[in-house]
Amino acid sequence: MNDWPEGWSDDNRGPRYGRGSAGAQPESARVMRQVRRGPGAPGPRPAYGDRGPAAPPSGAGVPRQPSYVDGRGHESGAGYDSGYNTGQVYGGPGGRGPGDPPGAPTRSPRPAPNWRRRIKWTAITVATVVVVTSVATYFWADSKLRREVDLSKVIDRPEGGDGTNYLIVGSDSREGMSKEDEKKLHTGGAEGKRTDSMMILHVGGDSDTLISLPRDSDVVVPSYEGSTSGKVYPAQGRHAKLNATYAEDGPTLLVRTIEANTGLRIDHYVEIGFQGFAGIVDAVGGVEIDIDKGFKDKWSGADFKAGKQTLDGQQALAFVRTRHAFAASDLQRTKNQQKFLAALAHQVATPSTVLNPFRFYPTMGAGLDSLIVDKDMGLWDLASMFWAMKGVSGGDGTSMNMPISGSVGGNLVWDKAKVKTLVDELNNGQKVTVTGD
Repeated sequence: MNDWPEGWSDDNRGPRYGRGSAGAQPESARVMRQVRRGPGAPGPRPAYGDRGPAAPPSGAGVPRQPSYVDGRGHESGAGYDSGYNTGQVYGGPGGRGPGDPPGAPTRSPRPAPNWRRRIKWTAITVATVVVVTSVATYFWADSKLRREVDLSKVIDRPEGGDGTNYLIVGSDSREGMSKEDEKKLHTGGAEGKRTDSMMILHVGGDSDTLISLPRDSDVVVPSYEGSTSGKVYPAQGRHAKLNATYAEDGPTLLVRTIEANTGLRIDHYVEIGFQGFAGIVDAVGGVEIDIDKGFKDKWSGADFKAGKQTLDGQQALAFVRTRHAFAASDLQRTKNQQKFLAALAHQVATPSTVLNPFRFYPTMGAGLDSLIVDKDMGLWDLASMFWAMKGVSGGDGTSMNMPISGSVGGNLVWDKAKVKTLVDELNNGQKVTVTGD
């Protein structure tokens, strides 16, 4: 088929420019757009040099504009819409994409982000993470509690009163300590364990009250059931130091003796040894305390100057154990123990510890690994105890020693009248009016 204009022959086209041609000129486009004329247009194009038909007379109307056919056979004109007539061009909202074929459906505009929905799901996600973490932490912590004391073995117990009474015991247990640890902490290597400190924390009523029980307190040993033998030992009226009852038959006899000599029911038991105590102090980054008067003690390793200072675990243990540096050795030591434990509870409960996982979990781990509690003790009870001690340290409660009336054979004798008044006030939820040295 000859596509060249009429009047042109194959010979007068000039040099050929195509594949395999010898011409030096580049090959021109193989498919050219052609003008398709309206229905009245002449078919063949006039020969080169012909003028063609004359212009239409004036007033005959504007001839139809030519349409174009591209190389793929698509006609542009009435049936073709480039998008410019409607404003739907590439990249515009609702237009076609650059890779879409002709006739493809237009794309919907991208919806605006739903910020309310995003905030909602973000809040749900955060809440879920917090709940899951809290539940996991609770079960982890609960599993670490050493529930080794069975208070159900304590016989002839007094009736409970208002509030909850915790017996907090610091023992000289060297469990898990190496010879190097014993030397570093100045604990010695004695076998077994004894009580270096004993306190009753009363939570509830008018205010929380922390009462220290001197280890040298003179008490009457009551009848009791052996913690391991199950045998009942009758009372013989014998007197002993309070800490000796712990050495004789452990926590249950200690609880039985305190209840028999005070009439105050002990609801929960908490005990911590030397290494556990030092570990908790180190885990919270040390505890700041204000020491009124400097002192030294070669037995405990204490060497302190007066003033505010931050004690690490080793120093803290020396501070609460020292008694040889004081004239009223045991009474001053109980005051130091109260002061430090209140400061420790305050430090544990601060946001810098509770909200910092790198400090909170080591503190929890160190404390829970070393605490020995009764079988009915729960995490909520333990938390209540620590918050109460924090309150006492902040002035929201009362801190005192058990009232003393004198001494017998080196043992401190409790003032029975004051002790009775104190117990009555605690059991009835009244404000404590009794004072102790």
